[in-house]
Amino acid sequence: MTYQQSASIIQYQRLQPFKAISFDLDDTLYNNRPYVTHATEQLFELINRLYPATTAWRSEQWQQLKHHLFTLRPELAHDTSAARYAMLHQGLLHFGYSETQASQGAQLGMDCFHHHRSDFTVASDVLAVLQQLGQQFPLIGITNGNVDSRRIGLSEVMQFVLHPGHGVKMKPHSDMFTLACKQLVIEPSQLLHIGDHPLSDIAGAKMAGCQSIWLNPCMQQKHKTAQTVLPHVEVNQLTLLLRLL
Repeated sequence: MTYQQSASIIQYQRLQPFKAISFDLDDTLYNNRPYVTHATEQLFELINRLYPATTAWRSEQWQQLKHHLFTLRPELAHDTSAARYAMLHQGLLHFGYSETQASQGAQLGMDCFHHHRSDFTVASDVLAVLQQLGQQFPLIGITNGNVDSRRIGLSEVMQFVLHPGHGVKMKPHSDMFTLACKQLVIEPSQLLHIGDHPLSDIAGAKMAGCQSIWLNPCMQQKHKTAQTVLPHVEVNQLTLLLRLL
């Protein structure tokens, strides 16, 4: 992994003793955008080929449909897979396909998307950092996404990975932080969460009573404006965690 900036550690608050570390996955441990972009392209290539009427829509129309479904079924906003399935199903019905065709097409589309979405392995240097940290602390994942952590190599270094859905809300809601602490049998203040997003990760951890480290910028090499809620520490390279912790 190549970084363009010199190493930087900024401490805003003193870290208190902690017993476990949670990591955000997408855009914290890898650049998520190209994988999701490719998976989406493959998904709609399949849908357009099997259901030609859908070629009348571009990505904007599909996104509009998905956001409309959020207003009808707010729980979909906390489950990316369920939202994508509902979008495909409803879209196929819109184009006159039968209920059976819409259900089959939506499932075929989801199978295609999930295959390509997790068709990569986390970089070896990132896994090496996690392996070293894992010798000192239990490591887990807390993600708003739907990546298959086993396929990308994280099952070897993380005890478990939590995803939203089925009544569990996305970060910054506290659901997954609370669930993680219950599974680890620790207090929220004993969990150190590391992520790239100022709202989902840093504010979310704060509201759940956890400590946090802001990894900024992460694999995407992009800057994100700090929010009013400060992390305990800000770092701009993952490897700095070995020095800090």
